Amino acid sequence: MKNLKIALVSQKFAGSVLKCRQKSVEMIEKVAKDGAKLVILQELHEWAYFCQSERVENFALAENFNESLKFWGETAKKFGIVLVTSLFEKRAPGLFHNTAIVFENNGEIAGKYRKMHIPDDPNFYEKFYFTPGDLGFEPINTSVGRLGVLVCWDQWYPEAARLMALKGAEILIYPTAIGWFDGDDEAEKSRQLEAWVAVQRGHAVANALPVIAVNRVGFEAEKISDIIKEDNFNGEISDEILNENDEISCENLDKICKKSNDKKNASKISNGIRFWGNSFVFGAQGEQIFRANSTDEIAKVVELDMRRCENVRAWWPFLRDRRIDAYDKLTKRFID
Repeated sequence: MKNLKIALVSQKFAGSVLKCRQKSVEMIEKVAKDGAKLVILQELHEWAYFCQSERVENFALAENFNESLKFWGETAKKFGIVLVTSLFEKRAPGLFHNTAIVFENNGEIAGKYRKMHIPDDPNFYEKFYFTPGDLGFEPINTSVGRLGVLVCWDQWYPEAARLMALKGAEILIYPTAIGWFDGDDEAEKSRQLEAWVAVQRGHAVANALPVIAVNRVGFEAEKISDIIKEDNFNGEISDEILNENDEISCENLDKICKKSNDKKNASKISNGIRFWGNSFVFGAQGEQIFRANSTDEIAKVVELDMRRCENVRAWWPFLRDRRIDAYDKLTKRFID
């Protein structure tokens, strides 16, 4: 395949599973009409980023995993696209994964990847929810190529990208949820964002592969999903809670608490995460093909020249010159 039209779909939390799905499908329909053959959604796109707090109740969000598989398979088939999703998988009681499911354009599951690197930081308490993946770094064969699908925290690790490349991945793909804390100063925010971009651009150059990251956008407060549940909104957010950008603002959180007459909620609210968007596509030499801003939802179609990757590897034969005889210590945690 010479040229491939891919689409990045990034959206703000819409207030419920149904509303998130509806918005995603509307955006998928748009990019499919524009010719996209591969569509990539953001990390955990069916709900708010619930990992900001450690709540046993949030495991209930994985109960609809099988129903989600059916829905997104039908969506891929309806629009004739290869679709990369990111879902909360309940594998067994007490065993959950952050899982990317790739659907073929006929609706069948082409493959899955369970997130391998699991963070545990303030407002990113993923170790509480997710068991590390056990499927390894295996590219997924599809009608549009061999996809190296990874998830969010994996993007900081060159080992993951390299192993996908060594197993024949033709594109590296990262559904992502990362952002700023409003309390950080602008210089720190800039350093964090540009480090995130730079490390993934390096994966593109080092492996001579396109890299695609689709990140969440918009502000989400800590424990917002718990507050909504306690307020008996049945997963829905009323229009008065949303600001002009259809996001839940810090100012509107107080309205949620008052609506439920649950004053205890006020003590549970923090500034949350302002997801920084900046979804991007880099080419095989690290050239920037597309980069979104930090505020807007996107349904963006980008065309990739897939033959260029082979040419770049001929010009810069990094794989040829790897000293595989000298890398045996890489499997150690630290070389004392």
